Amino acid sequence: MKKKQQQQHHSSTDPWTHVAPQGGAPPGPGSWKRPGSLLPFLRFSLRDYGFCMATLFVFCLGSLFYQLNGGPPSFLLDLRQYLGNSTYLDDHGPFPSKVLPFPSQVVYNRVGKCGSRTVVLLLRILSEKHGFNLVTSDIHNKTRLTKNEQMELIKNISTAEQPYLFTRHVHFLNFSRFGGDQPVYINIIRDPVNRFLSNYFFRRFGDWRGEQNHMIRTPSMRQEERYLDINECILENYPECSNPRLFYIIPYFCGQHPRCREPGEWALERAKLNVNEHFLLVGILEELEDVLLLLERFLPHYFKDVLSIYKNPEHRKLGNMTVTVKKTVPSPEAIQILYQRMRYEYEFYYFVKEQFHLLKRKFGLKSHVSKPPVRPQFFIPTPLETEEPIDDEEQDDEKWLEDIYKR
Repeated sequence: MKKKQQQQHHSSTDPWTHVAPQGGAPPGPGSWKRPGSLLPFLRFSLRDYGFCMATLFVFCLGSLFYQLNGGPPSFLLDLRQYLGNSTYLDDHGPFPSKVLPFPSQVVYNRVGKCGSRTVVLLLRILSEKHGFNLVTSDIHNKTRLTKNEQMELIKNISTAEQPYLFTRHVHFLNFSRFGGDQPVYINIIRDPVNRFLSNYFFRRFGDWRGEQNHMIRTPSMRQEERYLDINECILENYPECSNPRLFYIIPYFCGQHPRCREPGEWALERAKLNVNEHFLLVGILEELEDVLLLLERFLPHYFKDVLSIYKNPEHRKLGNMTVTVKKTVPSPEAIQILYQRMRYEYEFYYFVKEQFHLLKRKFGLKSHVSKPPVRPQFFIPTPLETEEPIDDEEQDDEKWLEDIYKR
């Protein structure tokens, strides 16, 4: 009797029940089933049904809003399919085919002191050679625009004869926000400290085209300010060498929102998002030849033969004339302080650099470094690779500096 009770107890507590096959056949594999019918799992209430439908509606509405307000241009969607799903995740996947879709609207919102003069010189040659419309702006000193200014600029760009490549020093513009077709963006950035140093010394001493040309840019700068030691500027927290003046690269990718000018996570994350959604390529100046190779591969209608033109001795000779003079390297202590003040800039720089190297591997180009360094490596770039004169887009900054110095 006790044994029978134990068997009944075991049968009632065992979550799995043995079900014998029909016909008295011995139990075989797969004959163990969970008790009860599967039907209860398919039952749901009207409230559950309503919740599912509401979730589906919100998802569809969000998808529609995304596409109407800054979703990736159709060209970039085609490109991602062309490159494969692994483009920005790893370096595995099928090799791309030989034919790319052709975008007829390209914007190069160039960052100051990041090789922009070199690229624009190349574009002038290429536009004549390939017959595309190179659209440049006469306004060089206004990167942040009001809403009306954004609308006017987008209207002017959108009505340009296609295919066009528009270039200007301006923070990212969302064409979709104002009902326009979102163009494909390209850009180039460089090591943030190197960009700052190049800008600092060019303001004071110009370049090899004529050592007196700095007087045109900063005529009111007093001698004590012109010869201000870079270490003193950094260690003594002069406004020129402290935040938010060092938050420079990210706003070009974050956009026109006021928070894009504030150093912080919000601007950083928005800049990263825009890079992924709207930029065909963001290269790094330290590997300019590879940038030009990829531009030629992605946009052959614009950049075919760009590397051979860039390597032409006459063009390289012209590039030598734009090297900033009297540039010195700050002390290690000063560099570390700059690095800390530019921590968001460096996070963005390494994000772009990693994406760029992944793209290079996709096309079989080897990176100069296999792994990113633990700490940034600061150096003064060689003249032929990275230097170019600062453009007039810094004039608004010059006025700010003059006001500081007059005090």
